[in-house]
Amino acid sequence: MSPAVSVLHERAGQYAAMRRSLGYKFISQARMLAGFAGYRAARGDTTVTVTAALAWATAPDPASAACHRQRLSAVRGFARHLAAFDPSCQVPPAGLLPPAEVPAPYLYSPQEISALIHAAGTLAIPVQAATCHALICLLAVSGMRAGEALALDVADADLDAGVITVTGKYDRTRLVPPHPATAAMLRGSRQRCDQLFPGPAAPSFFLSAAGTRPFRSAVEATFSRLLVRAGITPRHRRPPRIHDLRHSFAVATLTDWYRTGADVAAMMPLLSRILGHAGPQPAFYYLHAAPELLALAAARLHEHNTSIASTGISRQEAS
Repeated sequence: MSPAVSVLHERAGQYAAMRRSLGYKFISQARMLAGFAGYRAARGDTTVTVTAALAWATAPDPASAACHRQRLSAVRGFARHLAAFDPSCQVPPAGLLPPAEVPAPYLYSPQEISALIHAAGTLAIPVQAATCHALICLLAVSGMRAGEALALDVADADLDAGVITVTGKYDRTRLVPPHPATAAMLRGSRQRCDQLFPGPAAPSFFLSAAGTRPFRSAVEATFSRLLVRAGITPRHRRPPRIHDLRHSFAVATLTDWYRTGADVAAMMPLLSRILGHAGPQPAFYYLHAAPELLALAAARLHEHNTSIASTGISRQEAS
């Protein structure tokens, strides 16, 4: 092994191990850094330069602009680590690549969600129908990430006690209390799966047609077919996704809060806990996800400002 290979791969491995010790999975990033280390080693280089990082991140291949940003971000983090050992290491500054355009999420209407649930029940394979039916229902009423739901084990869903233990990003856990109707639906789905697979090959709550934990890619492929059966067509450049059920739940929750006169700002931490966010800031993203929701927020702000103005006038008149 050449010195270039040994140095960069060793440092990249140490950096990946450090990030994992902090609770990060760091799987795709470690794979990217291994590729970058090999790229630099092939040229006999033992450190990071801005020019090399940018050239590698934007190398001509089928990768998208989003992938280019992910690559450069991975190298930037590694370079910060490497700079503590190597003064010649250059840390790529932020802003070298144009910012990502965040496409608007697809917001499912209640009628579309009902159509998806009905379409799931028409799938020819019984266990697949039971799984997709229950999964779509759960995502629509809980705001879980699809990956979180697919990672659930039978032991995580105490439906008699009415609580589901969800493991989210960075292995953070939260308790989700399903509505009694949702709990009853999940219990029936699980009983159906137990009938079809008395001895499943995995402890997962949701099962594939083979009796194993479903792969995310397979679920997304099936969901795409269900969109067609449900007659749901894209309203934006990006087609509807299963993840958009999470967006739809958040927007519907905020809309209901505004319509009922709730103190939305005070309720934001609750929504963050439900969605598994580290803090309330990400939840404010949903305020811009729907014109109706944004109009409700603007109306609430107008009412607040009008109230303050009228109070000020009355005080002046009183004096």
